[in-house]
Amino acid sequence: ILTILGNSAVLATAVKRSSLLKSPELLTVNLAVADIGMALSMYPLAIASAWNHAWLGGDASCIYYALMGFLFGVCSMMTLCAMAVIRFLVTNSSKSNSNKIPKNTVRILITFIWLYSLLWAILPLVGWGYYGPEPFGISCTIAWSKFHNSSNGFSFILSMFLLCTVLPALTIVACYLGIAWKVHKAYQEIQNIDRIPNAAKLEKKLTLMAVLISVGFLSSWTPYAAASFWSIFNSSDSLQPIATLLPCLFAKSSTAYNPFVYYIFSKTFRREIKQLQCCCGWRVLFFSTDNSAENPVSMMWSG
Repeated sequence: ILTILGNSAVLATAVKRSSLLKSPELLTVNLAVADIGMALSMYPLAIASAWNHAWLGGDASCIYYALMGFLFGVCSMMTLCAMAVIRFLVTNSSKSNSNKIPKNTVRILITFIWLYSLLWAILPLVGWGYYGPEPFGISCTIAWSKFHNSSNGFSFILSMFLLCTVLPALTIVACYLGIAWKVHKAYQEIQNIDRIPNAAKLEKKLTLMAVLISVGFLSSWTPYAAASFWSIFNSSDSLQPIATLLPCLFAKSSTAYNPFVYYIFSKTFRREIKQLQCCCGWRVLFFSTDNSAENPVSMMWSG
């Protein structure tokens, strides 16, 4: 619910101010599309399977679920990587202006991200790698445990970890460390003249927002990656079902964080959300206090 409502609000505000969107903000929209796509295509089936205490739909739905998870997961990771690189380039440019990056360039980059993600998602369907159920039985993903005695599967896992996880994560960390060093040096120079321009404050806020988005994603998926990597070299029976279930649920929660980060750090997003509330008639319920004495519900929401 949080994922769908939050990311729908992000997409609604993006559509409303589409003509004013800067080039890097297209990546934010793409990230919201990937998050809401994961929630709509996967979560209902996982919830129904949880209530059923067993996977629903057989092998076909299992492959579908795993493919969607891999597609949107890789897309989110590569989008975050692209955001980090663009933020690094903008911060280190002579004029810190995100409009210097053409929108067409970012659109081409987004197209490449989706094609790259789709390529990795369909590789297990054509024989390189496998899809299968999770050890706890109510979710599906890459069949990590099948790679013990399979050189084909192991080469897929190794390549996927390097090209879809390790290298993007290292790129993200390196870019933000470079940005932090650049901002630190800039602030040292600014403090000498006892003046911090608004542009520098905005740059710092945008960078912090991007860092928190990346940290939220990486920290959510790290336990799942660790449990999956353990399953490659050890039997899945060596892990209790709860030890495989909790990292999977924690990874799913990554789709709900970003709208909260936007709401905290972006005045524009907060303003657009309030306007959306007003358009939908929510403002009367949440913000009206004129008749709070006669309307206990209104008084409760106002409080």
